[in-house]
Amino acid sequence: MSFISALETAFQENSNAENAFAMSKYMKDKFPFYGIKTTERRNVFKTIWKQNQQEVAKNARAIAFELYAKEQRELHYCAIEILIKELKGNYKKDEIEFIEKLIITNSWWDSVDTISKYILGEYLLEHPQEIENTIERFSNSNNLWLNRSAILFQLGYKKQTDFELLKAICIQHQSSTEFFIQKAIGWALREYAKTNSEAVKNFVLVNNLKPLSRKEALKNLSFA
Repeated sequence: MSFISALETAFQENSNAENAFAMSKYMKDKFPFYGIKTTERRNVFKTIWKQNQQEVAKNARAIAFELYAKEQRELHYCAIEILIKELKGNYKKDEIEFIEKLIITNSWWDSVDTISKYILGEYLLEHPQEIENTIERFSNSNNLWLNRSAILFQLGYKKQTDFELLKAICIQHQSSTEFFIQKAIGWALREYAKTNSEAVKNFVLVNNLKPLSRKEALKNLSFA
């Protein structure tokens, strides 16, 4: 695809070995990087995208899938950003299989958090009848990142948040020793506290959350 070739060429031309080393270290050496910082990467990406707009619009899923199979982390970010824009309002019911594959492929907090909120979260807003089965399956999975996505998918839902569901998932995972699960519980509760602080306070006070989850959940709340 001409878009992908043009994007790879542009990223290679803008690569920075020193930045790439630091960025890879920050991500625990899980992925190689071109070394392009976020603002510059997005500017280059938008330029190439604009030049190939029709190709991307017609082949968004295929392009994203191919980009996500590449090594460099910046290409994974581009794949996610394409899907966020091109699929919003147009998710198919069976798209959940594709979304699940995204979550469990090249998994780390930076990709999973974005996919959870902006792709899984949007898909389930468009197909609310799929929430129960999807989140139950993800929450019961042995895959850490599916668990995390089940906790985080309602980020940004505000008043649309199903707090009963969020509480149930938090309770299910409250004893987890995984840092990324403890952190996710706290983050999800802290976010909902912006909508209903008393509900979050009451929940945290009566449940035996891990110290990290509790700290994160109550970070912006006062008990005065």
